[in-house]
Amino acid sequence: MKKYNEKAEVLEKIADNITSWIGSIPSLIVHTLLFITSFLLPILNIVEFDKMLLILTTVLSLEAIYLAIFIQMSVNKNHEKIEDIQEDIEDIQEDIEEISEDIEEINEDIEDIQEDLEEISEDIEEIAEDEEDEDHNERAKNVILKSNVNSNKNEIKALKDIINQLQGEIDQLKKN
Repeated sequence: MKKYNEKAEVLEKIADNITSWIGSIPSLIVHTLLFITSFLLPILNIVEFDKMLLILTTVLSLEAIYLAIFIQMSVNKNHEKIEDIQEDIEDIQEDIEEISEDIEEINEDIEDIQEDLEEISEDIEEIAEDEEDEDHNERAKNVILKSNVNSNKNEIKALKDIINQLQGEIDQLKKN
């Protein structure tokens, strides 16, 4: 089975090379020269005209048969590649949809965290008002807590900006 696959690959490479060459300028030149030569042979009385036409017609018929086979092989090969690409595109679209759903969930989580942070900030402010008489160390702790909350708010805002940017890129990918 392995030898069969190797032989098939060699034949496919040969077919690809022939198909590529047939569609090239050198092929056009060679065929033109062959046709000119074929018609010159009877003019120079080297071969009879009827015999030349018979041979030329036979050769061209065989060439057409093989070219049709080679072209169909190329079409089949390209069709397989297109099907593989379509499968890859479908997989990518599924991944994009999953990522979009994940980003939406993350956005919801961030909004919940922001609400919790706002509540914590309000609680800290209430505690600070109730305990105005506490000593200096307690006030310093409250200031530190507030700065941590503000820092967390800034980090959450930065995360939200990144998620919005990712959402935009996903929307852009969906359009493509």
